[in-house]
Amino acid sequence: MTLLYIILATALGGAVSVAIAATLTVGLLGRVVKNLVSLSAGVLLATALLQVLPEAFGSIAGAAGHQHAGESAGHHHPTPAGLFSVLLGGLLFFWLLEKAELYRHVHHHEGDGHDHHDHFDAQQAGRGGMAVLVGDAVHNFCDGVIIAAAFLTDPALGVITTLAVAAHEIPQEAGDFIVLLNAGFSRARALAFNLLSGAAAVAGGVLGYFLVGPFLGLLPYLLVAASSSFIYVAVADLLPQLQQRLSWRETAWQVAWLVAGLALVLLARELLHQHAH
Repeated sequence: MTLLYIILATALGGAVSVAIAATLTVGLLGRVVKNLVSLSAGVLLATALLQVLPEAFGSIAGAAGHQHAGESAGHHHPTPAGLFSVLLGGLLFFWLLEKAELYRHVHHHEGDGHDHHDHFDAQQAGRGGMAVLVGDAVHNFCDGVIIAAAFLTDPALGVITTLAVAAHEIPQEAGDFIVLLNAGFSRARALAFNLLSGAAAVAGGVLGYFLVGPFLGLLPYLLVAASSSFIYVAVADLLPQLQQRLSWRETAWQVAWLVAGLALVLLARELLHQHAH
């Protein structure tokens, strides 16, 4: 059942985000992306800092309890230094991936209010749109592995992690769609390629299930790596986009959408906790 949940979560998350991007007009997409970037930042930070990291570090207390209960002291257990090392390494890893243009976040596009030069979208898309699509596929594959690790830890954590991934994927896919359209793609071709890159999430989820399943002791480290991905995207990509000189009304809307993202994760956690009991 866990594998089925992983496949459904990765497939539906990708399909929903691509479908939303494909059904809206370019003008409406541009306005929606701005709000969803704020919402995504809140969801990603809340999921990483209030849900996934506490789950990973909670395994340290659980491991100490097992040792007191008589488990072999030679059995490897995560340590705070080890988990923080993974967090640091994860942040540097995703930074290097982005420098290599293999972990792209396409939220900037012509007409988004950032005064981009003419042909900016064509430049972003690269030759034949491959730069956007390859980067998106790698990003989706990593998301699939993250979702698999979360479901293997706890189904409720898997649901919240899927929510966080989907919240970011909607503006990500919308940004991809706008860039590809302005770079000369037809709507049908842009939709087809986005769906294809979205399938990488399913591949990442399935591979993550079979590779991680036999090594459950690695789950705390994978959860921390997942958190590093969420934190990196929020802090290095989303929040800087919100650092603009805006009117007080526009700033209030930014803050409101960000707080809504935080509240959404907390509400989902509470509902799933009540359902479990």
